[in-house]
This record gives sequence, C-alpha cells and structure tokens, in this order.
Amino acid sequence: MKAMVLNELCSLEKNPAPLELMELPVPVSKGDEILVKVSVCGVCHTELDEIEGRTPPPRLPIVPGHQVVGRVEATGSRVNAFKVGDRVGIAWIYSACGRCTFCQAGNENLCPYFKATGRDVNGGYAQYMTVPQGFAYHIPQTFTDSEAAPLLCAGAIGYRSLRLTGLQDGQNLGLTGFGASGHLVLKMVRHRYPETKVFVFARDAQERAFALELGAAWAGEVTEEVPEKLHCIIDTTPAWTPVVEALKNLESGGRLVINAIRKEERDKDSLLHLAYPTHLWLEKEIKSVANVSRSDVSEFLALAADIGIRPEVQEFALEKANEALVELKTKRVRGAKVLRID
Repeated sequence: MKAMVLNELCSLEKNPAPLELMELPVPVSKGDEILVKVSVCGVCHTELDEIEGRTPPPRLPIVPGHQVVGRVEATGSRVNAFKVGDRVGIAWIYSACGRCTFCQAGNENLCPYFKATGRDVNGGYAQYMTVPQGFAYHIPQTFTDSEAAPLLCAGAIGYRSLRLTGLQDGQNLGLTGFGASGHLVLKMVRHRYPETKVFVFARDAQERAFALELGAAWAGEVTEEVPEKLHCIIDTTPAWTPVVEALKNLESGGRLVINAIRKEERDKDSLLHLAYPTHLWLEKEIKSVANVSRSDVSEFLALAADIGIRPEVQEFALEKANEALVELKTKRVRGAKVLRID
C-alpha cells in the first residue's frame, strides 16, 4: 500500500517535505481489530507538532494522520460491532486501558496508557490501517467522506473545548485562532447558543473575513482589544502570545480554555509579559484540553448531523501531504484540509 511516512523529526522551515511516499505491507486485522480501507484523512495542526517535536515523541518511522474515514475491508475474529463495507471514522484516540479511574469515568483521554492514532501507531496517511473496534465510529450518512474527516478531531476537540468553557447562552465567547477547529466551534455556537456573540482573533485578514462571513460579531488582530469583555475564550494557536493577549480581554471570573498539545518554545518570552493584575486577577481561570474521549467524538458526530454542521474543506492528493502541511504551517487556512487517499 502507499503511505506517507515520517522517518525523523525536523522543522518544516528547514525541511518542507518531511514525509516520504513509501510502499508498506497492508496491515492485518486481528482479534477485535478492523482493517479499514482509507478514503480520506484530515490534516491537523497536531501533525505539525509531531513532526517538529512538540508532542510526546512519536514512534519512528510512523504514518501520521488521525482524522480518518474509510470502509471496513476485513474484521478480526472477535469483531461484532462492524461488518465489511461499513463506513467508519477513526479519531486521535486509538486505544486506552479501559481499567484505570479515568477510563472508568469516561475520560479515556486522560488514561496513562492512552495511544494516539498516527503517533503511537500508524495512522491514516495511507491506503489502509487497523483499529480496535471500540475506537471506531459509524459515520452519519448525511456527511460526505471529506466533510466527516475534520469532525473526528477538529470538531470533536472543539466540542470538548466548548463544553469545558461552561458557556451559557447570551455570554460572549472569544476564539483565538480560526482554523479547522475554530470555524466548527463558531458553527456550533450559532446553533446551540443563539444569543451568544462570538469574537474572533486571527492574525490573517482572510481568516478574519471568513469568521465574519460565518457570523462572528467581531474579528480582529490577536493584540486588539475587543469592544466587550469576554466570558469565555478558546485558544487554538500554537503560540504563547495569543494566550497572554486573550487574558486581557477576559471578564472577571471568566475562563480561558487552551486547546493545544504544546506551545512553540520560540514564543516563550511572551510569558515574561504576564502581569498578574492585568491578566489573572479577579478570579480568571485557565484550563487546558487534553485529547478527546470516545464520547466526545460520538456525541459531536450526532450533534453535527442533527444541526447540519458542515466544515469548509480543501482536498489534496495523498502525495501532496507535505504541501498541505506547509500551507497549514504558513497559515494558508480556510476551514480544514483533507487528503484524498482513494
């Protein structure tokens, strides 16, 4: 099978083609695993974090990709939830132990034995992959393959982030960064919280225009001051500066939710400008988001189908994965990027 493989960590600025197109053996599904013939795979900022060394170290060589949509090609001997031909999705959470207190509480995302698709095991930048049946999802028929792919991570992590804000209808929400996850959160908020105004911070003028097109009440630079204080803010950027700037716009008692695996070290000097009276006083909160649980994925897929959330998608051929990653790195983003595998 064809696959795009990461053989070593590197900076995309020094090596804009970190993935190598290779021929690999088709994996075999065993026990409770299903073999999936991949149709599409979303391109996520997490792949940049993996390639450039900001996540826990990936297994190398590795096939990245964790927003996977395809069809069941074969099943292991213990599979009972899927049959050959079923359309399925695979997300960032590949497996968890199922026994720890986190798993028992439905928070598999915090499991110490959490395995990530495309980091700890081969992912969806390939024609085939396997996954345990308990970590695959039926895709609602209303979505095309390309529409469904970003929902599995950008949508699901946005859903978890929004839930962790504690937002109530009518409160102001800020979105710092406006890529795949941000634009899906905005669509979600407009349906679930119709009285809430959304304020978007993005450094790119096209992203700001896109946010206004989707119904944002305001869009400006990361360093701008909003006309109204924000009760909650979700940050999806890879940098520290937007976090520090966001805190200035947060209402007393407000909450900033950071949806990022790591922040870029080159931006760490921004923390030197964190002033307690300006940024943290008056009971402001900061909370991080760690991965997604299975319920996040399944609940968001059902919600997206129910209220008609559809991401904006730009497709690339599998062989163009490096090009898609460079565009993501350089902020040439409108909605989500998806690799077409089949």
